[in-house]
Amino acid sequence: MSGDRIFSVIIPTYNRPDLLQKCLQSLAVLDYPRDRFEAIVVDDGSDRLLDPIVAPYQDNLAIALLRQPNAGPAAARNTGAAKAEGKYLAFIDDDCTPATDWLQRLAAHLKANPNCLIGGQTINALPHNLYATASQLIVDMVYDHYNAIHHQAKFFAANNLALSANQFQAMGGFNSRFRTSEDREFCDRWLNSGRQMLYAPDVQIYHAHNLTLKGFWRQHFSYGCGAFRFHRLRFQRGLGYVKLEPNFYFKLLIYPMTKSSSQSPLLLTALFVLSQIASMCGLLWQLSLPEVGGNSRK
Repeated sequence: MSGDRIFSVIIPTYNRPDLLQKCLQSLAVLDYPRDRFEAIVVDDGSDRLLDPIVAPYQDNLAIALLRQPNAGPAAARNTGAAKAEGKYLAFIDDDCTPATDWLQRLAAHLKANPNCLIGGQTINALPHNLYATASQLIVDMVYDHYNAIHHQAKFFAANNLALSANQFQAMGGFNSRFRTSEDREFCDRWLNSGRQMLYAPDVQIYHAHNLTLKGFWRQHFSYGCGAFRFHRLRFQRGLGYVKLEPNFYFKLLIYPMTKSSSQSPLLLTALFVLSQIASMCGLLWQLSLPEVGGNSRK
């Protein structure tokens, strides 16, 4: 670990070179000393080599490109963390761009709370995309529900969080068996180890998730698959299942009506309902698999 390097910014990427380029462009103009952070791009088995995307930034950034066979974002983040030299790890996704003061604000929060898992705010970069807007509003609602008390936060998405590199390794990193919901599992494991999470809405990134109806369905179907694995693992650890919260789903239904948006509140509400149907279908599909459903109940 480099004594002068404060942050290692870890970016998992898969088959999105144009978005990765925008992410790297935003890192190159961060209002933070260049010698105090490094960027680690982890290519999770993309179809084309990413060297032409990364190479132009080697003069302005301390940047490394790692490659691995496709194993999912959790495994990619762990690969990057294993090579990190920074005191702290900051995770961002390839379709996200940070605000120019992103690392400055993370540094301030971590200086005051060095043992906390810090999570920031994600802002929709595509407000005219109906499905991206709905997807981000669902995340916003989840954050409002679980992170209302900032120093008692319970969930962060993995595209905007930071923590001590030593603590990440002590936790064993992300669970690479999770293709989705690895952030939910990590946060749950972090809290159950007695550690604290802190929500910092001033730590901001912009998410350009260019979704279609099909992509929206697939996203939430995969969340349902991840939810099944999450609840099963909790049960296996003796922690029980997360209790159903009826007020959560009531909030989910009315949330689009309470937020200003360029999109129709009725359409957004319909997509909120569709997201839950897709998630349930994913959970039931995962349950139906012989090696998951039948064997796990014996």
